[in-house]
Amino acid sequence: MNRQVSPVFLGLVTVMGVSAWGVWAGYAASTGFAVFLFVVSAWIVSLCLHEYAHARTALHGGDISVGIKGYLTLNPLKYTHAMLSIVLPVVFVIMGGIGLPGGAVFIERHRIRGRLGHSLISAAGPLVNAALALALVTPFLLGLLDDAPIAFRCALAFLAMLQVTAAILNFLPVPGLDGYGVIEPWLSPRARRQMEPFAPFGLLAVFACLWIPEVNAVFWNGVDAVMGALGVSWQEVAYGLRYFRFWEGEPQNVFIPY
Repeated sequence: MNRQVSPVFLGLVTVMGVSAWGVWAGYAASTGFAVFLFVVSAWIVSLCLHEYAHARTALHGGDISVGIKGYLTLNPLKYTHAMLSIVLPVVFVIMGGIGLPGGAVFIERHRIRGRLGHSLISAAGPLVNAALALALVTPFLLGLLDDAPIAFRCALAFLAMLQVTAAILNFLPVPGLDGYGVIEPWLSPRARRQMEPFAPFGLLAVFACLWIPEVNAVFWNGVDAVMGALGVSWQEVAYGLRYFRFWEGEPQNVFIPY
C-alpha cells in the first residue's frame, strides 16, 4: 500500500509557498500573476486534500483498495476522475471565480461497513473545505492581517471564499455531489435507483443553475453573509478576484475599509 506523499503534490505546495512569498514581499514582476499562481496552486492543493479525505475515511471504513490505487499519496494524477476532480474546478475558478467541487475518488462501496461509514466518506471531502475556510479566515478574525500587503490579504480572502463556496455546493443534496452521498445510504433502494441516472449530470446541473439570475443572486448573497460573519469583507474578496484575473490589469487605488 503506497502512502508516500507524491512529488507532484510537494511540487504544488512549493509553487504555492513561493508564489505566496512573492505576493507578500512584492518581489514578483507582476503581482497579479503571482496572485494567480498562489490561488491556483493553493486551490489544487485543497482539491487534493479533499480527495485524500474521502480516500482516508474509506480506508478506515474498510476499503483497503484506496491505498493500492494511490489515492493516499495526494497525487492529483492518481484520481479516477482527474478531469472532474482537478481540471474542471480550476477552469470554473478561472471562468467565474467560484469554487465548484470536483468528482470523488472511486470507492469500492461494497467493502464499507454500515450506512454511517458511507455517509462519513462522502462528508469528509467538503468538511476539509470547511476546515480550510476556517483556517484561512482565522488571521482576519484575529486581526493578524491589518498590516499585511493588500494584494496578499485580498488573495487570501478570495481563496477563503473559494473554500466556502466549495463546501456549500458540495453539501447540496444533488446526485453526484457529496451532499447526496451523505443521505443516499439512508434512502430506500427504490429512491436510490431513481436518482442514480442523474448522478453524472449533478455537477453540470448545479453550474447551469448558477447562471439563473435569481438563483445566482440568492447564492452570492448567502456567500457574502457567510464571509462577513467570518470577518472578511466583500471588498477584499472582490479585489482578490481582480488581482487573480491579472490579464485584465491589476486594480488601482485599492481601498479596504477596516
